[in-house]
Amino acid sequence: MIQGGGMNELMDEKPTRAPIVNEANRGLKNTVGTIAMARTDAPHSATAQFFINLDDNDFLDFTGKNNQGWGYAVFGKVTAGMDVVNRIAEVHTLSRMGHDDVPAETVMINKVTVK
Repeated sequence: MIQGGGMNELMDEKPTRAPIVNEANRGLKNTVGTIAMARTDAPHSATAQFFINLDDNDFLDFTGKNNQGWGYAVFGKVTAGMDVVNRIAEVHTLSRMGHDDVPAETVMINKVTVK
């Protein structure tokens, strides 16, 4: 998966709003190209971070209303530009400022079209 939304290019945390209720129980699955909310271990802690699934990740799907089963809420799907997503996934990563898997070169999403 590739994840974003939490930090700017200088690795400063972005401001967020209050956490949202986890809606992973709505039936959408973490399959290739889907976009889901990232969160902490707490089920209802998602704020600004998201990830794009590069594989079918059924272990991230809702299985029950308990800490182990809440899963990660899918809210969208890449319908065009998956080649760009795959190029982002190929960027070399490193550890930086206490975070692992940080792109060695800045990756910015400049445009998203919502349908």
